[in-house]
Amino acid sequence: MIYKAIVFLPLIGFLIAGLFGRQVGAKASEYVTTGLMIIVAVLSWIVFFNVAMSHEAHEVIKVPVLRWIQSGGIDVEWAFRIDTLTAVMFVVVNSVSCLVHLYSIGYMHHDPHRPRFFAYLSLFTFAMLMLITSDNLLQMFFGWEGVGLASYLLIGFWYKKPSASAAAMKAFIVNRVGDFGFILGISALFVMFGSINLETIFASAQSYLPTDPAAAPEVVLNLFGMQLDRSHALTGACLLLFMGAMGKSAQFLLHTWLPDAMEGPTPVSALIHAATMVTAGVFLVARMSPVFELSPDALTFVTIVGAITAFFAATVGLVQNDIKRVIAYSTCSQLGYMFMAAGVGAYGAAMFHLFTHAFFKALLFLGAGSVIHAMHHEQDMRFYGGLRKHIPLTFFAMMAGTLAITGVGVIGIFGFAGFYSKDAIIEAAFASGTASGGVAFAIAVFAALLTSFYSWRLVFLTFYGKPRWAGSEHIQHAVHDTHGHGHDHDAPAQEDAGHDPHAHDAHAAHGHDDRGHGHGHALEGDAGYHPHESPFPMLIPLVVLTLGAISAGWIWAPYFIEGDHGAAFWAGSLVFDEHLMHAMHEVPLWVKLSATVVMVTGFLIALWAYVLDTTVPARFTAQFRVLYDFLLHKWYFDELYHYMFVVPAFWLGRFFWKKGDQGTIDRFGPNGVAALVVRTGTIARAAQSGYLYTYALVMLLGLAAAATWAIVG
Repeated sequence: MIYKAIVFLPLIGFLIAGLFGRQVGAKASEYVTTGLMIIVAVLSWIVFFNVAMSHEAHEVIKVPVLRWIQSGGIDVEWAFRIDTLTAVMFVVVNSVSCLVHLYSIGYMHHDPHRPRFFAYLSLFTFAMLMLITSDNLLQMFFGWEGVGLASYLLIGFWYKKPSASAAAMKAFIVNRVGDFGFILGISALFVMFGSINLETIFASAQSYLPTDPAAAPEVVLNLFGMQLDRSHALTGACLLLFMGAMGKSAQFLLHTWLPDAMEGPTPVSALIHAATMVTAGVFLVARMSPVFELSPDALTFVTIVGAITAFFAATVGLVQNDIKRVIAYSTCSQLGYMFMAAGVGAYGAAMFHLFTHAFFKALLFLGAGSVIHAMHHEQDMRFYGGLRKHIPLTFFAMMAGTLAITGVGVIGIFGFAGFYSKDAIIEAAFASGTASGGVAFAIAVFAALLTSFYSWRLVFLTFYGKPRWAGSEHIQHAVHDTHGHGHDHDAPAQEDAGHDPHAHDAHAAHGHDDRGHGHGHALEGDAGYHPHESPFPMLIPLVVLTLGAISAGWIWAPYFIEGDHGAAFWAGSLVFDEHLMHAMHEVPLWVKLSATVVMVTGFLIALWAYVLDTTVPARFTAQFRVLYDFLLHKWYFDELYHYMFVVPAFWLGRFFWKKGDQGTIDRFGPNGVAALVVRTGTIARAAQSGYLYTYALVMLLGLAAAATWAIVG
């Protein structure tokens, strides 16, 4: 009963707020959905301790719900699969979702459409729970698509804001590209194993590969015209499944939707980036790890893609000025770390980083929301500065999140969350001993340097130095608002609604520096504006997540990644390589210290550039203009995809519209028939003289023609 309650209570909240929101009112919708999510979060922790932390032998718990599909070889039912992996995801999804619901009560309290917003949040959570409890791949795909639908609704919640609508559309389309691969992967597994039930696939996969290498290869799958034997068929299926994961978890080439997803309200950004949608891809690879382990080529591909993603996103994050966009690219980079871990076989480390990342990334996003709230919806960090004295609780929360994501800690003593999980990935990549693992290790260390720099850059630009609020249009509007006089800055106001989110960046790209668009100290000053701390419902989640960012790694590391306890903890819910985990802890000291060294280096560079000598960013930008523009334009992927896909699509659409619809169908169809009728009518009308002898002549001619035909025929 407890498992059904966890899954269906968010659905009940969605139905109440979505169908009866106008009748019961906004406050009732908030309290009902949030109250149900609090219950679900508490139940999730109970399940976690009962399932994952139990000292008894772990068994997969299956909870049938109803019969679903029985057609030919497909026999699937709707059932919940409860094991350690599910229990971990329960904690991640429901804890963060609960805190986001609570946070939104304060953040969205002036929005007139709150029932719809909270309904979408609960629907999002339900879809994610459907995904992580799936006992077969079709049920997983059902939840997979539900998450995509809910994300479209949430990202485009302020649909009158053009950038939000465009971001929602981009997320929807890009994810459909990944879903194409996912559904093909499911189909391939069905052809190979005759089932899409996870238990059947895992049991059959262990003996699927031929035992005799000298035996003639048996063709088992025709994929894109390629006749594949068992080994290559497994690789093809894994790559197709990973294609789905690339879309959901925003990996390189299918990453473009994730940074733009922050166009939705800040609580949505926290939910999508920290705990739900983006983690689905990592969960998929971990869940299907018994299959992925049988394909070294697929794992190599996963490793390389993860490494490239971590590097790419970190480089782009260096030059972003929108506070939410910096954190969004950070999410993309950290997801790359998770896939690197999965690619080298350290699935436990991947899930551990997913677990810790949920706490500190949600903390960073919600902390950013608190900053935006205090600064009257201004999101450009170049117009912040000196905020630590005005919003001290938010400052301490953001500091905790920064210490966690940069991996601050001392070996053998204590560290923040990322110190344990991210460092474990770096060490596992080195310990794997593979060529791809070595490449991943080098890229991961360099990406950690970049992560440290842009994370501390965010802190210094936001909370230190002199106020630069006078240059903000939002602040000027707040100060000079004759009606609100700057006091009405509790409402989200669609977070920059009506403003081009890239306007500042475009300005900076035309010869202006990184900190004030070339205006230097002219922008310094507070303009008479007085930021204030967020309301109580927004501060409670920050406090809870701060505790998670501080202690999540230290408490749970022995269970997730330690070779002695990890196998018992995961209990077969994913492949746990005890040998790799032991080797990870036995790597040379310089490997263990590498992440700490680059973390300190990134901190010192950011301190020098944004606190000690603030002229450095402008001088660097002027000297490396080409590189700066390249990174500012996100490696020009948006432009490339625009000319590769958008322009041809529009051309093709216009071609079929002009030549196909108007030139052919309309011309020879409705319009052509109409014209023929008109012309025929004109001729017939001319023949209607009204004289009897005319009609008699026509009748005689007709009779003559008929008689002639009869005689000749």
